[in-house]
Amino acid sequence: MLTRIFSILIIGISSTLAGLAFAQTQAPAPASAAPAFAAPNLSPSGVRSLAANCAACHGTNGNSAGGAVAGLAGLDKDYFVNQMKLFKEGKREATLMHQIAKGYSDTEISALAGYFSTQKK
Repeated sequence: MLTRIFSILIIGISSTLAGLAFAQTQAPAPASAAPAFAAPNLSPSGVRSLAANCAACHGTNGNSAGGAVAGLAGLDKDYFVNQMKLFKEGKREATLMHQIAKGYSDTEISALAGYFSTQKK
């Protein structure tokens, strides 16, 4: 009986060691590709959705309530794009906008500039 248990243990250990040796000779699997992200939705409704993210601070449709934060409605497109670029590069002082601006692509910023330029003050 003891011999049989000993034999089973030896076979089990041998199998485990063989499996480990085999695993070490295998080439590591190549890293999977980074996930592809969806292109931004630049349809009119998609741009309105992007602009809605600005409403908490800059007001609905870019009309700031109370004037504590700059309104975006009616801003010149080039001015808007330039200011966002300055925020992204950290060249314009801000509390949050330098971080927020980094989250938008140049294409999205351009779309937002077009949207806010058409909003009535």
